[in-house]
Amino acid sequence: MWAALGGDPELTRRISYSGPRGLLTARLPVMELARATVAVCALAAAERAACGAAGPVPAVRVDDGAVATAFVSERHLLLDGRAPVNFAPMSRFWRTADGWVRTHANYPHHRAALLTALDTDEDGVERALAGRRALEVEETVHAAGGLAVALRTPEQWAAHPQGAAAARQRLVARERLDDTAPRRRSHRLRVLDLTRVIAGPVATRTLALLGADVLRVDPPGLPELPDQHADTGFGKRSATLDLDSPADRRTFDELLDRADVLVTGYRPGALDGYGLTRPGLVVAQVSAWGDDGPWGDRRGFDSLVQVASGIAVVEGSPDRPGTLPAQALDHGTGYLLAAAVLRSLTEQERDGGTRLVRLALARTAHFLTHGLSSVAGGEAESYDAGRLLAEADSPLGRLRYALPPVSYDGGPTTWSRPPGVWGADAPTWL
Repeated sequence: MWAALGGDPELTRRISYSGPRGLLTARLPVMELARATVAVCALAAAERAACGAAGPVPAVRVDDGAVATAFVSERHLLLDGRAPVNFAPMSRFWRTADGWVRTHANYPHHRAALLTALDTDEDGVERALAGRRALEVEETVHAAGGLAVALRTPEQWAAHPQGAAAARQRLVARERLDDTAPRRRSHRLRVLDLTRVIAGPVATRTLALLGADVLRVDPPGLPELPDQHADTGFGKRSATLDLDSPADRRTFDELLDRADVLVTGYRPGALDGYGLTRPGLVVAQVSAWGDDGPWGDRRGFDSLVQVASGIAVVEGSPDRPGTLPAQALDHGTGYLLAAAVLRSLTEQERDGGTRLVRLALARTAHFLTHGLSSVAGGEAESYDAGRLLAEADSPLGRLRYALPPVSYDGGPTTWSRPPGVWGADAPTWL
């Protein structure tokens, strides 16, 4: 992973590992993926910290307990003592006439599209799906703007054009777009956050931990799920702008003109018409399926990539598909995305250039299934997750949350501010 980020291999000697073994147990090497993505993110942060100080790159410490806890941060979250809602009732596996599909209907507009595609109400979904073939459901729901993916084996995914595209693409695609001179910044790093759900927000949450001024911008009519916002909103501010409104577009362009980093989490091509690149910017893009292949323009989520890529078959039983012990594609891609941004900034401050990095959940899935080996760890060791959780008052109420796993000597240990109310902040830089 560090090589994929263009890092100096000698710096990996700065990483040390500790903590209980046998966490995030699965048939696939999930813990190895989690540990590696956090390690390279912390090393990229330490490397960048050293750029502004005389001395060596600080030592990086990776604690497996902290990593495993952070990879299920949404499950540890409490809001005034209430556990969050992570999946809506219609986001689940369903039997079809010839197999299984998994749907994603957490957002109201995706739920409505699913019901329209199946021509039924919520009570009739099971019956409607039981009489249809899985691939037919996949295409019909997609055409209606909803999300449903047929269960595939690893072999079927490898033979699928999108699976083949994910296999041939790099884990981290990195480009230098021009020869813009190196930037000299006199302000906090400014990160414009156009991401949703988990992977992108985990990346920007990490950049906020490291001191960046992160401003998340959403369309006013498309609110984030409240519990998801509470989990991934630490350290950030949240504003709304309608980019189809001339006044809001001018405000957005002014923000972008002064930004150092732009992170997007929409489908490839969805934002192309808005002219989002500026000379000297670091642009980081994350998507579900990647920007190549027939599914490049499709929406997707961690749970659906697990189903399409064969992970759900590997982790399941003969009677039912399974899941990973965490939304590891989301969290892992998020930490890797943050690492790619940090490495791009380090290179840019030395050599200049507008930078572009691209990651995809499907590429991370391929890396998990083909690029890693499990490390024998024996029985899972118990650990005190409580020491890795903290509490804070916030505009959303009293929060219990997982502490960040990214750690290096002299680095931050938690965020400077809790999440606020979605969309309540002014669209300005601090």
